[in-house]
Amino acid sequence: MAEPLKRTPFYDFHVAAGAKIVPFAGFEMPVQYPTGITAEHNAVRRSVGLFDVSHMGEFEVTGPDALAFVSRVTANDPAALDVGQAQYSCFLHEHGGIVDDCLVYRLADRFMIVVNAANIAKDWAHITTQLGNDDARLVDRSDDTALLALQGPLAQAVLQPLCPGVDLEAIGYYRFATAEVAGVQCILSRTGYTGEDGFELYHSPDQARKLWDAILARGGVTLTGLGARDSLRLEMAYPLYGNDIDDQTTPLEAGLGWIVRMRKASFVGKTALADQKAKGLRNRLVGFRLKERGFPRHGHSVYVGGEPFGHVRSGTVSPSTGEAIGTAYLPAGGAATGTSFEVEIRGRRLGAEVVETPFWRRGSHR
Repeated sequence: MAEPLKRTPFYDFHVAAGAKIVPFAGFEMPVQYPTGITAEHNAVRRSVGLFDVSHMGEFEVTGPDALAFVSRVTANDPAALDVGQAQYSCFLHEHGGIVDDCLVYRLADRFMIVVNAANIAKDWAHITTQLGNDDARLVDRSDDTALLALQGPLAQAVLQPLCPGVDLEAIGYYRFATAEVAGVQCILSRTGYTGEDGFELYHSPDQARKLWDAILARGGVTLTGLGARDSLRLEMAYPLYGNDIDDQTTPLEAGLGWIVRMRKASFVGKTALADQKAKGLRNRLVGFRLKERGFPRHGHSVYVGGEPFGHVRSGTVSPSTGEAIGTAYLPAGGAATGTSFEVEIRGRRLGAEVVETPFWRRGSHR
């Protein structure tokens, strides 16, 4: 029997606001509100939007060997983090495939690792298996943590009056502070998944509605769902696990070599990545635009030189540019900007070309 779907602390509000609710990663989550995905997307690009992303997972790592453990199970280098700094990273299989991408936060007495909702159980099993003889303690805080994302060029202006005890201007990109926001204790992080300035607020679920109501009471904040979140992140070419990256793709193939620190003494997957780097990549993730009218979606077939070669990983018609854009893996030797290939949509093969990413370059993120 399938597990019952979970509800976030804001579920009743989503329903009352007329949101379209769908199952997502074991939760009932809002895809869009009556305003529609395009309007929500544009609000984040031009002003500010509020997302409920409480479905994300949070793991806590403490103990004398916490740093050594996090360093071994992630590809990036947590030793480079200051207290109050976050880092994009990933977990790897021994064969180099991506278990999940994640954010690593360094606090004074612990690390917090934020993972994708669909992978919470999988990630937990993976890292606990790696624990070995480390003097480190792991706790899954996912059910104890609610998460809001306030995103857009006006995010700081909306949030600052709610947290008079902290100067938001002083919090740099991928930095965070522990602060009270509208009287709610939060980890207040200048991060996001949209390409715009903004903050993510981690807090206790029993204080969630108080914080939600206080932010909306500021006025001018658009409720935004998972549909707009997806189009916003794709315009920035931010990878989505299960689409652009997965267990069979490596960070080198996905263009994420910048989060892999080969200089570390060891980490899970290092040997496989070193071997792949030495032999050269076979495939590479690229961004593309259609040269003809069409709507590319995940799963559409890709043809290179007239022969089938995988499928579209992510695709949409960009609300910001009006172009049909997407991502796909191509042979590494034929993935240069300007390379032509085809995408099959409804039985027709449409011309596409590789373009530089991100697709949207005018975001307000710092």
